Order: sequence, then C-alpha cells, then structure tokens
Amino acid sequence: MSGSIHGIALTAAVSGEGELFRFERDGRCAAACARRNGEVEFSILYDFRGEPLRLRGAAADGEALCVRVLPQRVELWLGGRLQDEEWPCGRHFLEGARQAGPVRCAVTPYTAEEAPQPAVLGEFEGAEGWQPEENVFVGDCMPYADGGRYHVLYLKDRHHHHSKWGLGAHQWAHISTEDFRRWQIHPMAVTIDAPEEGSICTGSWIRRGDKQFLFFTIRSCDGSPARIGRSLSEDGWHFRRDEAFAMYLSERYNGASARDPKVIRDARGTYHMFLTTSLLAEGRGCLAHLTSPDADVWREEDEPIYIAPGRNEPECCDYFELNGWYYLVFSLRGQGRYLYSREPFAGWREPAEPVIPCKSVPKAAVWNGRIIFAGFDGRGQYAGTMTFLETFQGANGELIYGPQKP
Repeated sequence: MSGSIHGIALTAAVSGEGELFRFERDGRCAAACARRNGEVEFSILYDFRGEPLRLRGAAADGEALCVRVLPQRVELWLGGRLQDEEWPCGRHFLEGARQAGPVRCAVTPYTAEEAPQPAVLGEFEGAEGWQPEENVFVGDCMPYADGGRYHVLYLKDRHHHHSKWGLGAHQWAHISTEDFRRWQIHPMAVTIDAPEEGSICTGSWIRRGDKQFLFFTIRSCDGSPARIGRSLSEDGWHFRRDEAFAMYLSERYNGASARDPKVIRDARGTYHMFLTTSLLAEGRGCLAHLTSPDADVWREEDEPIYIAPGRNEPECCDYFELNGWYYLVFSLRGQGRYLYSREPFAGWREPAEPVIPCKSVPKAAVWNGRIIFAGFDGRGQYAGTMTFLETFQGANGELIYGPQKP
C-alpha cells in the first residue's frame, strides 16, 4: 500500500567525542545525542515511560547523522545507512523543546513515503545460520509451503526483545526458496502500524481460494486484551491489514496473553484456530480452539484442543497432517514439543521423545512431502540466526529427526 507518514528529522554532522546536541523542556532532557568511543547514541523521552528510548550506531568523524521521528517508529541514520530503529508509544517532548549546549542540529519536517515494493527485494545463498543484518536478528519462525515453494515468515528482532521498553516491537519479515539453496527476500508481511501496538506475535498463513491470509495477534502496550487480526494478499508477496477484521477471546480466557494463532482447514472445509492463552478459572495454560465456516466469523469451541498440566502456557503452536497422522506442536520456555494422534482434534498422545531438537520455538511445513522445521538459534538470548531440521515419519507415527540442514 502507498501512503505518507509525517514526522520530523534531526540532522547534524558527527564531529569529535562527547555531546553532539541536546533538547530540553520543562527541566527535562527531551532528546540528546552523543558520541563516545566511536559509537553514537541518541535518546528520546516519551510520556509512556520514564526511561527514554535509545538508538545506537558506529560513526566516523564527518559522517552525516539523521534521526527520523515518526509516530510509530524512530530511525537512526549514519552516513546514509539505517543503523538502528525503535518503536515509541505516547507523546515525545520535542514539541516546544529548546536546544541546549554549544552544538546545534537542524530540525525539519519529514515525510516517509510508503510506496509499493517489488515482490523480490534481494537474494542470498543458504538460510542455515542466516540473519538479515549484523544488528537484525531472526526470532520465531513460521514456515509455510505452497506450490513447491517453502516460505519462512519470522519475527524481525532488534535488541534481542528489548525494543520498545522490552515489549519487543516485533514485525513479520518474509523469505522463501524452491530448493533450500537460493533464497529470496520479500517485502515485510506485517508491520507495527500504530504506537499503541507493542509487538506482533507469531501466527500463521492460510489460503482461501484466490486470497491469502495471515492471522496474528497484536500485543497492546497497556496490557489490555490482545486483538486477533489478519492481513490479506492476492499475490502472496504484498500483504495489507484487513482493518475490518478484529476479534478477541471471551472472558473465560486470559485475553492479555492470547497469542500465536494457528489456522488450518480440515477435510470438510471447516477452519480451525488454535491460540495460546490460559483458562482463568483453572489457572492452567491451554490452546483455545475456535472454528469458522469461512475464516471470517469465528466461534469458540467448548473445550481447548490442549490443556497444559500447569500454569505454563503452550506457545507458538503448530499443526500438520501427514499420511493420516496428526501433529500438534507447541513450545514451553522456547523448547519445542509435539503430540500426535490418529484423530484430527482429539486423542493426543505423547511420544517417547517429545522434544523437537531444532533450537528455539520450532514450527514445521510439509514441503514436497518432507517435514522441515524452522527455528532460531539465540545462543542464550532471544533471537539470533535461522536454523532448520528435517524430520521423518516413523511407521508408528512418531517423528524421527534427521540432519540439521534439509
């Protein structure tokens, strides 16, 4: 979609060490920028939190510095390169602020034009161990197979979940392949579109006729119940928010923790949605179960498809079928597990080896008859590099794990 977003730009030249510029209002530092040991740090204060947002990047003497302050995003550019981003909430204090100190920066209006992008933005070889940029990381992955192509939607992460005061500010990025050697980079699939959106949680991709839908939840900054939303596409490369679609879980469930909708279509044409949440009265984590005849209007089923033995919520759920066996996948504290059954929505049993050894938060797609999980390797923190695991189906339905690279 095309459109314009209006904000302001702060521009200056990087010179020396120490403070580059500062703004003050009502006795408080509204924004400041300094360079120490070759690294520039810009901070900006909002009324949402007492702690400012901070953006950082390496800069040489004489490089052009530009900070773009938009309603839902702040960008730090150094030498014409985007070095860092943050996602604000509330109102900043730059309006009516005065510049303090000996160094001055220019303040000008800025308009970000969001024009349509081509379907393919770039290519690279091999996604095992891949991350998009030096300071951009791969979070939860959501693989999807369609027409011989294996897609991976993933949570694009900066600051290892510390963006937006620890809310994450994750968005959905998109890559795909036909052979697991050459990969293509596509436009962002789901972005943070408003300051009150704290993060886009994981979800799923499903086709309905000539339309393709992404279902996701939006975690609110104020902790209110999460909204289940969706985006749609006609070509599978360019998605736009379906602003007419919004739904919430009933008060039976913990609405604030509702997240990670997995949507599938059964053999009879009914759509099913499974969501991470908790049963409030029982105090137990679960996967709520909703159904729909058309993927537009949904109703809650009487019972969740899965109820955990304790308070931990089974998150980032997945579901697939192969050769008459059904698999329900979810993660506990980032560790993937699965149950399996001969029935599509009941009769779940735990295998002898329930843990899926594909690093953090694995989810799968059946691509050309092969089960391939995608996850991320965070090396002790949230988000890192992408990783894969090919999995085989045993005669009794249990999964057998193969080499890491498919």
